[in-house]
Amino acid sequence: MCMGIATANSILVVSFAKERLREHGDSLRAAIESGTTRFRAVVMTALAMIIGMIPMALGLGDGGEQNAPLGRAVIGGLLAATVATLVFVPAVFSMVHHHAPRVREAGQLEPLTNS
Repeated sequence: MCMGIATANSILVVSFAKERLREHGDSLRAAIESGTTRFRAVVMTALAMIIGMIPMALGLGDGGEQNAPLGRAVIGGLLAATVATLVFVPAVFSMVHHHAPRVREAGQLEPLTNS
């Protein structure tokens, strides 16, 4: 469950960062904009799952103590994955695309400049 949510959120952030990179060509700016713009969507997705897992994590009811560790693990994993999606993924995107050749709209590679 954690991997599915984290992957979906990361794809959302990276796809938006690629759009912003195509628009203005600065990888750091694209990464920052993607993290801040998609912050709400990522947090809402993770928060919905975390709130849904709270009853399981509390372990209330008959036999609830068996599933409580699973609920706690999923909540912890979602918290870590959300932070990684909003911080680590944009940072790696910026590093990977920092020295990459810029691509024009026609799909042709544009030479790097020493700036």
